[in-house]
This record gives sequence, structure tokens and C-alpha cells, in this order.
Amino acid sequence: MCSTMLREAESAPLCWRRSFPGGAEQARAVRRFVGCLLAGCPYLDDVLLAADELVVNALRHTKSGQEGGAFTVEVARHAGRVAVSVADQGGPGEPVVLHAAELAEGGRGLRTISLTAESWGWHGNDRGRTVTAVFAGEWSA
Repeated sequence: MCSTMLREAESAPLCWRRSFPGGAEQARAVRRFVGCLLAGCPYLDDVLLAADELVVNALRHTKSGQEGGAFTVEVARHAGRVAVSVADQGGPGEPVVLHAAELAEGGRGLRTISLTAESWGWHGNDRGRTVTAVFAGEWSA
């Protein structure tokens, strides 16, 4: 009985969610939050990069970056996969991968995520969107 419960617990999805005020200084707090949750993850650097890019995009392109704004980060782990999501307060444009000029200072966030993550996507509208990046790999922890 106990061994069955243990196996089920080990295979159960884990999910954490935390809201942050909409300020640029919060990107560092998000990296610490995600890093603590996924300590030992062999692809942690890619997950942290994605989390950072998603937060920066939320702050730069949505109402989350305006005075009084906020955003929510969710981290889910199950069966060797990690999903990191950022829910914002919406904005005028939809998230798209850009092909930035070589010397451009911006426009590489979602492209970088599309190259490092197993998949990424979004849902929502101009009142709020959630952008998610999914990573996969062997992780026995």
C-alpha cells in the first residue's frame, strides 16, 4: 500500500504559482523563485532564460509593466518536463517570434525560447495573456 502511494506521489504533477508586482526589478526575483523550485534540473539555465524573457516581454509589451501592474509566474513539473508560464494583464499585440536584425537591441526573446524549448505557445486576449515554454529532458530528481 505505501509503495503504491509513493509511486503515485512521485508521478504526480507539481505546480507552483506566484504573483509579482510589475517592475523590472522583479525579473531577478522570478529567477530566484524558479531556480529554487528546480534546483538540480539539468536544463535549468534554459528554463531561467525563458522565464526571464517571458517576464521582460510581459513588462515591456503589456499592461503588467505599467504603474500598478502585476504578473503571475507558474512553474509545473511532470514526467521529465518543466513548463514555465507568465500570465500578464494584456496588451495590444500578440506574442510572435520576430527575426530581429543582427545589430538590433531587442526582438530576440521568443526566438530564443523557440530554439531552446521543446515547445511554446500562448492563449488569451488584450485583457490578459499567458505565454508558456515547455522543456523536456532526463531528470531523476
